[in-house]
Amino acid sequence: MKIKLNYIFTILCFLVFSFNSYAQNHNIKGYKIEGEDVIFIFDANDYPNILNNGDTIDNVFVSGEFNNWAKDQWKMDKVNDSIYQLRKQLSIFTSDFDWEFKFIVNSEHWAEPSINFENIADAKDYRGHPLMTYNLKLYSAFATIYGNVSFKLKGFTNAKNVILSGTFNRWDENGFIMKPTENGWQVTLQLRPDIYEYKFIVDGEWIEDPQNPSMTKNNHHGFNSVIDVQKTVEFRLCDFPDAETVILSGEFNDWSEENYKMTKVDDCWIYNEKLSGGKYHYKFIVDGEWITDPINTVKEYDDKGHINSVCMVK
Repeated sequence: MKIKLNYIFTILCFLVFSFNSYAQNHNIKGYKIEGEDVIFIFDANDYPNILNNGDTIDNVFVSGEFNNWAKDQWKMDKVNDSIYQLRKQLSIFTSDFDWEFKFIVNSEHWAEPSINFENIADAKDYRGHPLMTYNLKLYSAFATIYGNVSFKLKGFTNAKNVILSGTFNRWDENGFIMKPTENGWQVTLQLRPDIYEYKFIVDGEWIEDPQNPSMTKNNHHGFNSVIDVQKTVEFRLCDFPDAETVILSGEFNDWSEENYKMTKVDDCWIYNEKLSGGKYHYKFIVDGEWITDPINTVKEYDDKGHINSVCMVK
């Protein structure tokens, strides 16, 4: 017998990354973060209309923007009589994302907790009316004293509150609170390689970074500060111990045939290069002969029909 749901409810879930783990508000339901995974959690006790109806739960699925609102693709595992879970790797999602989702009970009925917020999704009920949704909101950045990028604002020692906001947290005005120092304010983040725009919010006033000359125009007739977070990538070519010269050439150096001379270390040729996040085509030039990377199985054609090795930086 199928479960009959009498009400449609909604919840807005908000997630903020914190040191060593992703901290969540105690009232948030529907998912949690453990390490590199998102764990969707369905608890039948959150849905009294299901329990009061007395019907059995045969299956539960997760449905959302990430799977085109499919009703039968992301099946949850039964933990006990009331709890179902589904674990997905964060890496399958985009770096920054804000996905709406729901639970589907017995492959048919939408299930949502009884908290009254208004966040209308694109999904429709059987009458064509909009349904309300959870909001899975994750950021690629999180604050930690062991992070790889420190943002510093000199001066403004009389300010009461300073916030760092940028594309790394979808311009959240409350996420990264800066701490006072002897010379101003500071916060350290762990950021993936990429080019980010950011600003400081000093007692409610948005300002660019006065110490950073790199800026770009924004849509508000002003400027955002820009930071390029890079990652050191090691390129390694072995099995050519008798070569006299090996060159690393790729999109990152305009396919130079002479600038990136690799160093021989223990019968391997090595070159370290700092790169921003993204995809790069490259090849090795061994004593004048162009070759793809023999240990890299990822290759693509370029616009001229040449096959190149591919390096993904993320």
